[in-house]
Parts: sequence; C-alpha cells; structure tokens
Amino acid sequence: MQINLTGHHVEITDSLRDYVETKFAKLERHFDQINNVHVVLNVEKMQQKAEANVHLPGGEVFATSEHSDMYAAIDSLIDKLDRQVIKHKEKLTRH
Repeated sequence: MQINLTGHHVEITDSLRDYVETKFAKLERHFDQINNVHVVLNVEKMQQKAEANVHLPGGEVFATSEHSDMYAAIDSLIDKLDRQVIKHKEKLTRH
C-alpha cells in the first residue's frame, strides 16, 4: 500500500507520518487489496482536518474528519474509513 501524505498549512513531521502509516496498517489488516491512499492534513484556524481517498479494486472510499487535535482527527478518519472499507469488502464477497 502506497500512502501519499500532503499537508496544507501544517508541517508533516516524522512522528505525524509514522502515526498515519501505523493507523493505515490497521485498515490493511481488514482489506489487504488497498492500492494507494491519498491523505491530506489541513489546519484551518483552530480546526485540524484530516481527509483521505482510498483506492480499492472496484471503487474508491473517501472520508473526512475534523477535530481540535490532529491525532484525534486522524483516529476518527481511520474509524470512518475502516467502516467503509469493511462495507466495500462485504459488497465484493456477496457477488
């Protein structure tokens, strides 16, 4: 899985990059056919925003999350993506 990490008005530190990669490893445990992921971390005033576009065989999954803490925004984002990826996987196995 290839992760493209972009920051708008925020510096992508090594710890932030490691945190994102660790969290996306959790997604890969549920669905190992994730091709690539584009993650954008954004800061607007006091809101930290994380959004991701996950490319899967047979479609794409997109989610966004906002929080006052960037790490909490990433956690929430992963939870949303996790639910969507599992739903996508179930659709593929039903056909």
